[in-house]
Amino acid sequence: MKFCSNCAAAVVKRVPPGDTLPRWVCDNCGEIHYQNPKLVVGSIPEHDGKVLLCRRAIEPRYGYWTLPAGFMENDETAAEAALRETLEEAGTRVELGAPFTIISVPHVNQVHLFYRARVLGLEFKPGEESLEVALWDERQIPWKEIAFRTVGLTLKHWFADRGRGAFGFHAEDLK
Repeated sequence: MKFCSNCAAAVVKRVPPGDTLPRWVCDNCGEIHYQNPKLVVGSIPEHDGKVLLCRRAIEPRYGYWTLPAGFMENDETAAEAALRETLEEAGTRVELGAPFTIISVPHVNQVHLFYRARVLGLEFKPGEESLEVALWDERQIPWKEIAFRTVGLTLKHWFADRGRGAFGFHAEDLK
C-alpha cells in the first residue's frame, strides 16, 4: 500500500498507538488501514452419497478439481456466500446444512469455511470459472488432481464422517 484511500496522502507502516502490530497509517488524516485475512466460503454438495466437484477454468490450479467456493462478498452472510458460489461455479442450487470445516491458511491470509449441502436437483452445469462439473463417489475422487489442500482435507473429513455415520465440525490450521 502506498497511498491512503481516505485522503490520497502517502502512508507509512508502523505500530499505531494502542496497537501491537504494524499497520499502514496515514499521518495526514490519521486513518489506519487494517489488512485482515479473506474468507473463502463454499459447500460440499452431496447427492446419493456422491460429492459434486468442479474442474477449475481459472488460475490458480487451472484444470484441477475443487469444491464450489470463493471469496465472500461484502453485505452477504457466510451461508449466502456458499449458496452463491455453488450456483455460480456448479450451476446448481443446494440446501445448506451445518458448517463442516474451517481451515486457517495463514501463509495466504485466508480462512476457508465449507458447509455441508444437499443438491436440490440433478441440474448442474459449469459456470464461468468451471470447465466441467461432476458427481464423484469416494472411490472415484481424483485425489491427485484436487486443487487445494483445504478441499482435500474437507473431502477426507466428509468421507470419514459419513463412514462413521455421524458428521462433526472440523477446525484446522495449515502452516
